[in-house]
Amino acid sequence: MPRVRSLELYEVWMPLKSEFRTSFGSTRLRPAILVRVEGEGGEHGWGEVVAGEGPWYSYETVWTAWHVIVDFIAPMLGSVEGPSDFRERTARIRGHNMAKAGVEMALWDLEARSSGRPLWEMIGGVRSRVSVGVSVGIQGSVESLLRVVSRYLEEGYRRIKIKIEPGWDVEPVKSLRREFPDIPLQVDANAAYTLLDAPRLAELDKYSLLMIEQPFSHDDLVEHADFRRMARTPICLDESIKSLGDAVAALRLGSADIINIKPGRVGGIGEALSIHDFWSMKAHKPVWIGGMLETGVGRGHLVALATLPGVAYPSDISASSRYYSEDIVDKPWELGPDSTIEARRDPGIGVEVDEAKLRKYVKKSRKITIK
Repeated sequence: MPRVRSLELYEVWMPLKSEFRTSFGSTRLRPAILVRVEGEGGEHGWGEVVAGEGPWYSYETVWTAWHVIVDFIAPMLGSVEGPSDFRERTARIRGHNMAKAGVEMALWDLEARSSGRPLWEMIGGVRSRVSVGVSVGIQGSVESLLRVVSRYLEEGYRRIKIKIEPGWDVEPVKSLRREFPDIPLQVDANAAYTLLDAPRLAELDKYSLLMIEQPFSHDDLVEHADFRRMARTPICLDESIKSLGDAVAALRLGSADIINIKPGRVGGIGEALSIHDFWSMKAHKPVWIGGMLETGVGRGHLVALATLPGVAYPSDISASSRYYSEDIVDKPWELGPDSTIEARRDPGIGVEVDEAKLRKYVKKSRKITIK
């Protein structure tokens, strides 16, 4: 990889087509930090920081990430020789995985573009089309949920995931199964329950779900292990897995059957690859790739990861048009045949940022010369 000579940050606020509600809040205007790195020869790479406006999913926010990148990560970039080297040099920064991931992913894109290869091919991907599903937020009524799901099925999505919380769980799943008995269906609680809710959650065993995702606390492994012994439905971990070490602990405790890998949550593509290789290739358990309402930049990195051999379930990537009326990349991601998205053969992540579109949504920007 060429030596990095500059780092540019763009804080963008992207309006969603509709409100997206989970157990920890609603989003209508999605913030992100786009990261652009430029090498000595003029090559460049893009990454995306997925931290939100509040410390709900994670303690990180768009503002803490900006601070950590500017004041701590950027000064380290002058001696970084590549994405793997970046992981080692920033290891002394505790946490702040989303901030690290945005820069690290830009370095991966830079390295792939510099070598003239697609990122997905460089990291060991084995398929040129990836299976995807759609994530449906909490709705105001069961009738509204049925309409929304019906629309996504008509658009071509085959796997449906719905968000749940106490008071919005068994009844919407029961109604969906009555209306759509054969669709691949899963639920995501975003850590909304405690083990006292286990009897209620166990009722979901009746509805042939692919998985129940993160029912308990964001940093819990023990209650998930206890519930996994009670339920027949496979248990998937999301927020609880922030590193390879967490995945190892989850395996030893028996906390999960499946892991949802989000590069922003775990610190970038390098750690995502380590978790994938351990969980799927060594422990022989499935993974899939989760999304965080990314723009087309972050979505490109997700598509690359979804080509890996251990990804056994449809990933939460979906088309750009699922969330945004206008994406900020030159070639928005589109849903193709059989509920798939194409992993493009262009160098890097397969898209370029459209500067005219980007300017519409930038709240602030900064360019840092790397010494």
